[in-house]
Amino acid sequence: MKKYATISVPAEIKIRLEQDKGKQEWGEFILNLYTEVQQLKTKKAFEKLAKTLTEEDLKTMTKSSKQFREKFELR
Repeated sequence: MKKYATISVPAEIKIRLEQDKGKQEWGEFILNLYTEVQQLKTKKAFEKLAKTLTEEDLKTMTKSSKQFREKFELR
């Protein structure tokens, strides 16, 4: 049997969330929101990093990564 917990939020926020939640269970809905936020943060960080790197930096990283994969082996 699953354990459940209560999270207190202002009523106006709950109303807004319920509209988006639809027929999903609360746990599934909140987990989907969390997953989406994490993906957006990762994408944003990647885009920020990509903007700071030059084309030469990217080439060097690609070459270094390829060399690492070629030389790496599990024993």
